[in-house]
Amino acid sequence: MFNIFGFYKFKKLNNLKKLKNRLENNLKDYEICGTIIISSEGVNGTISAKKNNLLEFNKLLKKILNIKKFNSENNSNSKFNPFHKHKVKIKKEVVPMGFKVRNYNYPKNNLNPRQWNKIIKKKDTVLIDARKSFEYDVGTFKKSLNPNIENFRQFPKYLNQFKNSENIAMFCTGGIRCEKANIFLKKKGFKNVYVLKGGIINYLNNIDKKNSQWKGECFVFDNRVSIKHGLKQGSYSICSGCRKPLSIKEKKSSKYLEGIHCPKCHDYLTDDQKSRFAMRQKQIILAKKTGKRHIFKKEY
Repeated sequence: MFNIFGFYKFKKLNNLKKLKNRLENNLKDYEICGTIIISSEGVNGTISAKKNNLLEFNKLLKKILNIKKFNSENNSNSKFNPFHKHKVKIKKEVVPMGFKVRNYNYPKNNLNPRQWNKIIKKKDTVLIDARKSFEYDVGTFKKSLNPNIENFRQFPKYLNQFKNSENIAMFCTGGIRCEKANIFLKKKGFKNVYVLKGGIINYLNNIDKKNSQWKGECFVFDNRVSIKHGLKQGSYSICSGCRKPLSIKEKKSSKYLEGIHCPKCHDYLTDDQKSRFAMRQKQIILAKKTGKRHIFKKEY
């Protein structure tokens, strides 16, 4: 069993290259997989390892960053390691919105899952899914709006259509995208903005299905692909052609061919791409027969 730890913290960070090297060395020492993004405005990451290794690294990480606790953190489990390697990335922003967070104050309008259920049931609440369209298609809250964005830098432009007198409720996977969007709206004079604390992951971990306002599954950026209530692994897989999530129904389509294409990409992949993907899939099958592991093969 592998433990998965998602976290973020808005905090001024200096000497990013030195910090990257230190983190990479410690990730290797503790056999941690996953991704950590660092920026002058903070840190965001999802990592996985055996329980004791992850606990020890968590302590060290806080010491390295000189913090007592993260703005938010989520814990879950997987029977297989959802990541195959570790990496630390330096970015201009932890969340790309065209501005950096400075003098961060933890917002009072971050709602726990039960408070969230109450606010989103109100008729005057504008409920916004802050994630990408393909994430929305896998699952979302009832009556939520889909911004139809393919990049989070597009989100501020989408938010500009709303009046600062409206009651806005936003959510995302782990909370960081909404938290930065909240800062954006506060700067524009919005008074009533609500964010789901810990994001969808925290909600699915604390609200049982019978009391849930969530429909579908939640896409996650690792080899589990999607999760359900109780943070159990979902039913989605990933198309090897376009890297988009696939439902069980889509895999029954005549346009689906394992390892090559799916209904989302069948019509726009070139013959050359399909040929290359077919060769790759053949190598995966041959590796499996001989008991070897192909570099592209993922565990689901």
